[in-house]
Amino acid sequence: MVQIVPSILSADFARLADDIARVEHAGVSMLHVDVMDGHFVPNITLGPPVLKCIRKATRLTLDVHLMLMDPDRYAPLFIEAGADQVSVHQETCPHLDRTLRQIQAAGVPAGVVLNPATPVTMLEDVLEVADFVLIMSVNPGFGGQRLIPRALEKIRWLKERRAQLGLNYAIEIDGGVNHDNLADVVRAGCDWVVTGATVFESPDPAATVAGLQQMAQAAGS
Repeated sequence: MVQIVPSILSADFARLADDIARVEHAGVSMLHVDVMDGHFVPNITLGPPVLKCIRKATRLTLDVHLMLMDPDRYAPLFIEAGADQVSVHQETCPHLDRTLRQIQAAGVPAGVVLNPATPVTMLEDVLEVADFVLIMSVNPGFGGQRLIPRALEKIRWLKERRAQLGLNYAIEIDGGVNHDNLADVVRAGCDWVVTGATVFESPDPAATVAGLQQMAQAAGS
């Protein structure tokens, strides 16, 4: 089943627990948490202490996306703070196989992320290691951007390779997904669809999530 995964990057951080509760009541099972360091991407978001507070506010799966320069150093800190799964960028990991295995050894699923300009074939040798693959469909750093259409070609490639290799990694997309393109994203092969501004900038985030979930199921059936 396709999952809608709200991204708290677009939530109101002054009322973060309330915003999380709204989408939790809508029936989602996962929250996307973007961690930015101001070096790998031109923005700074949150660190382990904030994630620890988020962990106390919800039982949802915390999907922590590390957009930072030293994931080997910081991944253990976010896992300790409550991350249920951690994804790292191929572009920041000179020893990607080792990094993914270290995250798994800490007891959580490990994902690998690709920026829009990175060829998806760069992941060929870690597809058997990764628990999930996250395709960035915008340039990372800020919410509210428009989806880059060629990201869907990467999704289709990942779906095809998964079948060819007999693997079961999940395929995730992050960036610019809205009511207009959700069906195309699902039909391309996404299992997890991250949405931020579309959800949290709507008048009723819970109703928006429920509507997106219905659209996703219809597109995937």
